[in-house]
Amino acid sequence: MEVVAALLRAVPRLRGPTTWGRPLCGLWGSGQENPKRWVESTLPSSWEKPPGTEMEKFHMVYRFKAIRIFGYMSRLKVTQTVMTVVALPPAFYWYSQGLMTLDSLCLVSGIAAFAMAMLCWMSYFFQRLVGILYVNEAGTTLRVAHLTFWGRRQDSYCPVADVMPLMETRDRPQDVFVSIQQYSRKQTFYLSLRFGHVLDKERFVQIFGNMDTLK
Repeated sequence: MEVVAALLRAVPRLRGPTTWGRPLCGLWGSGQENPKRWVESTLPSSWEKPPGTEMEKFHMVYRFKAIRIFGYMSRLKVTQTVMTVVALPPAFYWYSQGLMTLDSLCLVSGIAAFAMAMLCWMSYFFQRLVGILYVNEAGTTLRVAHLTFWGRRQDSYCPVADVMPLMETRDRPQDVFVSIQQYSRKQTFYLSLRFGHVLDKERFVQIFGNMDTLK
């Protein structure tokens, strides 16, 4: 978590005149995105798009601009891991031909194994990192925009009544990340109140409870 926090602190210094003003390939724009454009989620069925939401208006209540950086990192990590694993067959061939020592083969294999392990860990966390939160006009459905395994956007849905208020969790607003938990499922998402921005405090409080009581 210290590494992630250090990266988030560096994000404002990387901000240019158009860095955050333009959506990344149209993925993280305003609240008018069409969820049908994104790859289907592999999350539990409770996060799938409920019927009848196509005509509903959703309000953006939270945004984490650094999600673009994590999207880039996720894609880069997938590419790096693929390239590392692809190097294994030639390494074994060269070893069998006496062109590579056992120590070099073990080094290549170790790097590939480490890259795969890091990919699994990073993907597990990045897929649960919230980029944008929306709530519908009636305040009954929460829409969570997060990353897929490939670093692209995925929208997931959850009834607001099933979302656990922060005061019922072990998290504090001062933490780098706080979790979005459900009463009915163990699936968890993470958002950052320290580095993200609450755009509609009234609706945010209706979902997660009063933040002042947790300080």
